[in-house]
Amino acid sequence: MMGLFTEVELRARADRGVPLQKSAGTILNERVVAKARVEQFDIFLSHSLSDQKLILGIWLSLEDMGYEVYVDWIHDRQLSRDSVTKETAEVLRHRMRSSKCLFFATTANSSASKWMPWELGYKDGQNKRAAILPVSQSSTNTYSGQEYLGIYPYVTEDPIQGQTKKSLWINESPSRYVSFDAWLNGKEPTQR
Repeated sequence: MMGLFTEVELRARADRGVPLQKSAGTILNERVVAKARVEQFDIFLSHSLSDQKLILGIWLSLEDMGYEVYVDWIHDRQLSRDSVTKETAEVLRHRMRSSKCLFFATTANSSASKWMPWELGYKDGQNKRAAILPVSQSSTNTYSGQEYLGIYPYVTEDPIQGQTKKSLWINESPSRYVSFDAWLNGKEPTQR
């Protein structure tokens, strides 16, 4: 059974990434310096700025799996997320072209984002490698996207059969899926 990312697990992962004597902001500043030179990313993480702690948990979880993940407020702190400008759009276009795929993190806050629908459409048009990363409030393995989000595949995490290490999966339904790495290389979900 493949599971969606949950708020509880993501907040716990964010907390484990933040030592008690340091704030999340301090840890991020330290990691930003280390990540500043990264130019190619596996995943562009589209998200609502209102979900910073959840996004920190997603970012750390995906990095734990060995992926390079772009998060705008971590890698390009100079960007203004409050206003839509040509300059910000050009930086985001460059980062999306430098990323193999896009994960659209859905939460209660994502529908209020000015940028997320634009990012999803841009990346989908660029290389058809855009997927929804649902963040669930409870443990579940199913997702049905609302409106246009339902046309995209969605991301789950689960171990490969016979292993304990978690892997990413791209799903069209609970019975149609493919490993994330295979999907990045052009394979589509198949019936299992």
